[in-house]
Amino acid sequence: MPILNRAAELQSEVAEWRRHLHTRPELLFAVEDTAAFVAAKLTEFGVDEIVTGIGRTGVVGIIRGSRGAGRTIGLRADMDALPMTETTGKAWASTVPGKMHACGHDGHTAMLLGAAKHLAETRNFAGSVAVIFQPAEEGGGGGNEMVKDGMMERFSIAEVYGMHNMPGMPVGSFGTRSGPIMASTDEFSVTIKGRGGHAAQPHRTIDPIMIGAQVVTNLQTIAARTVDPLSSIVVSVTKFNAGFAHNVIPEQAVLAGTVRTLKTELRALAESRIRDIATNIAGAYGAGAEVRYVRNYPVTVNHAAEAAHAADAARAIAGEAAVDPAIEPMMGGEDFSYMLLSRPGAFVFIGNGDSAGLHNPNYDFNDEAIPHGISYWVRLAEMRLAA
Repeated sequence: MPILNRAAELQSEVAEWRRHLHTRPELLFAVEDTAAFVAAKLTEFGVDEIVTGIGRTGVVGIIRGSRGAGRTIGLRADMDALPMTETTGKAWASTVPGKMHACGHDGHTAMLLGAAKHLAETRNFAGSVAVIFQPAEEGGGGGNEMVKDGMMERFSIAEVYGMHNMPGMPVGSFGTRSGPIMASTDEFSVTIKGRGGHAAQPHRTIDPIMIGAQVVTNLQTIAARTVDPLSSIVVSVTKFNAGFAHNVIPEQAVLAGTVRTLKTELRALAESRIRDIATNIAGAYGAGAEVRYVRNYPVTVNHAAEAAHAADAARAIAGEAAVDPAIEPMMGGEDFSYMLLSRPGAFVFIGNGDSAGLHNPNYDFNDEAIPHGISYWVRLAEMRLAA
């Protein structure tokens, strides 16, 4: 079955919404204008119940079907942008300095609004659809805030589904998988405390730069020599700050980075090894080491049955050949993981075509994907809430 005729008809209108949102990006929980735009559209569509302020600035709309009582499923889109300067030169480029929709959340929000409009017009299902518009995916954990705010219980959500565009995947294609699909996103910092002095007299110092360099090198053994080669883990040092003059060995050096894994149990192992490596190497040279390890987003783990349902819905509008039900997981993170810890559900990727990559200043959501995304959400709702 191809994309819905109504979704194709809505494409230009939804693209206008998307481009409007693109010109006015907002960060983290400060998405008041975006949330107001969403709530106004849901009101215009005749959505039965609209609740704002969930998870601080999230919006939930409830659309009741015409086929009687039944379960409620949740469909989620994220609303926030990134603190980046856009370089696309598009007519609808960001008008806010230092902020842009570099991950396509404007497209996600617009597609779910398009689906909400169609579902409110047709109501061809039993039970209810909760359309969830979430703030602060980009580092703020807005998904967790909505869950902690009681969203699942308040609206009796039985299953929850998410979607993200993927540059490099053809428009009209989908991918998902059972089990881990995106990684956890932990962060660490190590402060090496040595003894500063004149660079011409290194023997009178305890050089934190030399020690820090050895820590950086040895952190790579976590993936290479500690974790099973068949397991996925990334330990990346992304900052190394020390020193202020050519002829001074500083008192301390600070390095920091991220740990990504697809196995929850490896998070504790990585933290333990980072602490051991940093403190033991520093101690061997008479220095001290302070390690800070922060567990951020959990592994995004699709539930098996719901991943199969998501793939079935994608096949219904894209065909067998355009759906990969065992797509390779990626090491990026996603706070939809919190919703999947709270309820059964699944996360899918939708093709964005040959665009710049995510979090790139030249990225733009591909409006050609809009009818495919709308059709997927509608088919998924109707298939999961069939009378």
